[in-house]
Amino acid sequence: MAFREYKVGARLFGIALGGSMMITLYMPSLDIVQVSSTEMGLRKGLMYGRVGGFSVEDPFLHGDNKPLTVVLRNDPKTGAPIDETYAYVYDAGVPFTSSIRHPRIMGKGVEDLSLDKGKIGQANQAQGAVFVVTEGRWNGEPIHYIENATATHGWTPDMVLKAVSDKDTQHVGSGKIMFVREGCWWCHTLLPEQTQDWQSFGAPPRLGDFNSESPTAFGSDRKAPDLLHVGSRNSSREWMMMHFFNPRLVQPHSIMPRYDYLWGEKDASGNVINYNQWRADYSDFASGKRIYPPEVPEPASKSDARYLIDFVLSLK
Repeated sequence: MAFREYKVGARLFGIALGGSMMITLYMPSLDIVQVSSTEMGLRKGLMYGRVGGFSVEDPFLHGDNKPLTVVLRNDPKTGAPIDETYAYVYDAGVPFTSSIRHPRIMGKGVEDLSLDKGKIGQANQAQGAVFVVTEGRWNGEPIHYIENATATHGWTPDMVLKAVSDKDTQHVGSGKIMFVREGCWWCHTLLPEQTQDWQSFGAPPRLGDFNSESPTAFGSDRKAPDLLHVGSRNSSREWMMMHFFNPRLVQPHSIMPRYDYLWGEKDASGNVINYNQWRADYSDFASGKRIYPPEVPEPASKSDARYLIDFVLSLK
């Protein structure tokens, strides 16, 4: 009989906690799987990969084992010109996004076309694959679905990556890892909520935009502008470079911290970055001792800075 009240209370607390977690996490997932993926949802899932945060394949949040987004203007197999196409390259062993692993989450119609015409069931994670988003028709209505271009066009990851330049390659999946790891969502949201938001930041997302995204990185407390459509509002890579290296270069009163350390030791040309000299030159500029600010080094192609900039510019 000793401590009976405590035992009852502990059990009731466990039941209440378990019930609240089910209501908060599990029950919304039942609603999501009933909604068909939008074109944006399909593209986001393919860009980000299996998990856009902490995962067993990237436990230290380095942006490892993520797909690449590339822009194709020529067929990588034949060399023939094609309409500008975004392809999502999963190298051998890179975990497939949830839409490929569990097609049912894409909803009726999208799932059917992706399996039938898109041949996504033939994709092999161990060998890698290339995916594109294609428009088709279901019950007479236009609908987007995922196409396994490795099966339908014979495009292999190596073939596609050899056909594109670095400027047409985007590390969006790795960039979302940087966005989460660096705490960008502590100040920036990815969810315009009110009518005033829609006028300033663009239309709110739809439920089908998140079918394959985990986590969503909505953010919980906005201290800075919403970024859901920032790539449409400002597509300047140069501006983004300056902003992340030192926000005061473009917004003199910004309270955003510097992210210059994401550049690493060397720039895109392989030159060692002298941070002390750059900061000394910037102090001279801020105090009026020099007319122009020092130039921001271009980040290396596989630097954390490049990843983060690619992700932010993809938000459209």
